[in-house]
Amino acid sequence: MVTNVKQMDEKIQVKRYKVQHSIDEYTFPKEATIHDVKFNEKFIHVELTDQRIISIPVWWIPTVYNASMEDRKKFEINQSRTMIIWDPEKCGINDEISIADYLGPARDEIRAIYKPRQPKRQVSEAKVKSKKK
Repeated sequence: MVTNVKQMDEKIQVKRYKVQHSIDEYTFPKEATIHDVKFNEKFIHVELTDQRIISIPVWWIPTVYNASMEDRKKFEINQSRTMIIWDPEKCGINDEISIADYLGPARDEIRAIYKPRQPKRQVSEAKVKSKKK
């Protein structure tokens, strides 16, 4: 195959810099567990045990958004410290949220790979009903 591309004999000069810190000196999160939860009018602020703070807009969670501040504060953290749970017997909210759902777009990526199946139509039931008439 013949192309009109000319080969360049220029050498590219690469700059090299001294590494200030080795990768061993950096801290990377190894788990996401809940330390504390606080609320204001717009956000649920979740402090994780590794000192990260995640702010989740309350409007993302309709049951929490439509609840009073008093009910919002009547939550429990599950034993593995990965979920915030509201018990409807203790407050006006019946919901639970997993902190993993708010750490990134993983759920959207999974949906893109595994598209949900369309439910099968109930054709056989319709035929049986029409025969009985």
